[in-house]
Amino acid sequence: MQAHDLSEHVHHEDDREHNRHGERRTRWVVAITAVMMVGELIVGWWTGSVALKADGWHMGTHVGALGLTLVAYWYARTRAGRDTFSFGTGKVYALAGYTSGVLLTLVALWMAFEGCENLITHPTVDYRDSLPVAALGFVVNIVSTGLLSRGHHYGHGHGHGHDHGHGDHRDHDHDHDHAGHDHADHAPDKPKPGTLDFNMRAAYIHIFADAMTSLLAVAALSLGWWAGMWYLDPLMGLIGGGVIVWWAVSLCRQASRQLLDVVSSPHHERIVRERLEAIDDVRVADLHVWELGPGRRSCIVSVVTARPREVTDYRDAVLSALDIAHLTIEIHQCELAHDAPRDVRQAVQRHGL
Repeated sequence: MQAHDLSEHVHHEDDREHNRHGERRTRWVVAITAVMMVGELIVGWWTGSVALKADGWHMGTHVGALGLTLVAYWYARTRAGRDTFSFGTGKVYALAGYTSGVLLTLVALWMAFEGCENLITHPTVDYRDSLPVAALGFVVNIVSTGLLSRGHHYGHGHGHGHDHGHGDHRDHDHDHDHAGHDHADHAPDKPKPGTLDFNMRAAYIHIFADAMTSLLAVAALSLGWWAGMWYLDPLMGLIGGGVIVWWAVSLCRQASRQLLDVVSSPHHERIVRERLEAIDDVRVADLHVWELGPGRRSCIVSVVTARPREVTDYRDAVLSALDIAHLTIEIHQCELAHDAPRDVRQAVQRHGL
């Protein structure tokens, strides 16, 4: 008797190749940012520019945050093949992104505090030396932003079917039908999986925030030098800190939704339900759709029907609505079709048939 090969039907995913381009770009940006950070801190300390020192320290936090991004990529990639991660290592990216958002918020609050302090103390600033370095920092940040923006999104669709069929509501005779893999494209208008990599998004926001603070530093130093508007230097630190807090809170909010398995979208559940309930007398008893990581969703659905079909029919209906990486379908057989006449259903219920 020939043994059944289950290798084609397992749900294991290999995440090791996910967003390798983003990881390589991040390495380049870390190196560039670290060099610029050291230069800005030295010149800012020498000239006494608050804006330049703030930008330098801000870059320093980004070096640490980008280092966290690299660690997250390494951790997710090296552990992608381990069965200890039930649904893969995709949420490592969301965890790293959330952590970076918290760190970014703390740095922004520190920038705002230092800006308030220097509005009161009015320190002396050497505009001639600090302005060129701030301009160079802006150019470096723009280049880094361009590098990271190219690795901002990725994704792939991958479908599986796994049916736990029940003979009826009283019987729990499990029949496992492995429907296998489905790499085909389905409906062209179906929603694609969320391809947002929160790990890369965090790195992108860090560098973009650096570019913004560098631009504000250039503007403040220029007006302070030529128009005597010294107060713009600390004021720009306040404005920049406020904007960065806004970005960081938004990043944390989005990443936390993936970490907490919040429904990816009510629309996604609605279209899956509609596709399944269009088959015979099917009714969806339970349905869950959530994100596993960048470009990957999971779905668990329980259907009730008097005329159960092959699991492939239900699998194809779900995959025609959404791209799903892990799909589990449970089929319950009931005694009477949901589309039977009402008087027939009432008679069956009354007599316990």
